[in-house]
Amino acid sequence: MDSTQFLQFLITGLTVGSIYSLLAIGFVTIYNSSGILNFAQGEFAMIGALSCITLTEFGLPVSAAIPLAILFTAAIGLIIERSIIYPARNHAPVTLIIITIGLSIFLKGMGLIIWGGYPKTLSPMVQADPIQFFGAVINPQSLFIFAILFVLLALLYVFFDKTLLGSALKASASNPGAASLMGINPFTMSALSFTLAAALGAIAGIIITPLTDATYEMGFFIGLKGFVAMVIGGMNNISGAVMGGLLLGVLEAFSGGMISSTYSDAVSFTVLLLVLFFKPNGLFARARGERV
Repeated sequence: MDSTQFLQFLITGLTVGSIYSLLAIGFVTIYNSSGILNFAQGEFAMIGALSCITLTEFGLPVSAAIPLAILFTAAIGLIIERSIIYPARNHAPVTLIIITIGLSIFLKGMGLIIWGGYPKTLSPMVQADPIQFFGAVINPQSLFIFAILFVLLALLYVFFDKTLLGSALKASASNPGAASLMGINPFTMSALSFTLAAALGAIAGIIITPLTDATYEMGFFIGLKGFVAMVIGGMNNISGAVMGGLLLGVLEAFSGGMISSTYSDAVSFTVLLLVLFFKPNGLFARARGERV
């Protein structure tokens, strides 16, 4: 493998890994605020992508369709949390996982009914010629995806570390009982986490669609990869989840390019098993301690 191939695989891996990272952030946000593993997270990406395409088909410009699709998906996340997740919050974790898997199947079925089974396309957000970089070709949409990921990371850092609402969400996640005594409403925090995760999923689906097209079943695999990225990076750490997503994307790109794309999924899940066996807290998990 020469340097050009290496660079091309790296760019491709980082592009796909950025999408996994956005979905992993959604997983981490919900898990740390409610203790729930939301396996319907990938379907938020599907809804965001296909609703954005539908709005453009109605004549809206992409610049208007994107925020409306994100708001629509976020509203669906809020409705799901209020009507299904929160009423079942006191059930066993396995029951909640089964509920989210059922939601994933239901949303995928609704996607098939509403949008059909044919792939749909979305115009690139960046209209420019491919960029030559040391022999490798960079799609301008890839640069757009990297920019979106970094901007969202900066915004999430400000939200969680510099705002009262973000601090309340973190407090509710780390110690719900103490947070309630301080006047933080866990009812509100749970709704906020699902709404935020749904919006992040929608963004991931929208920005990847110009590169891969969108279908009703796109959410399952990218959602599963987002979960794998969260486990690799650490289930309590947003920055770790991002690193896990990027690492997973790079591993898939190199395994697909050097061996065969047929085995890229096998490589991903092999890495997942190795992490669970040897470092179950994740490769980038933060040390956590409690005052006694």
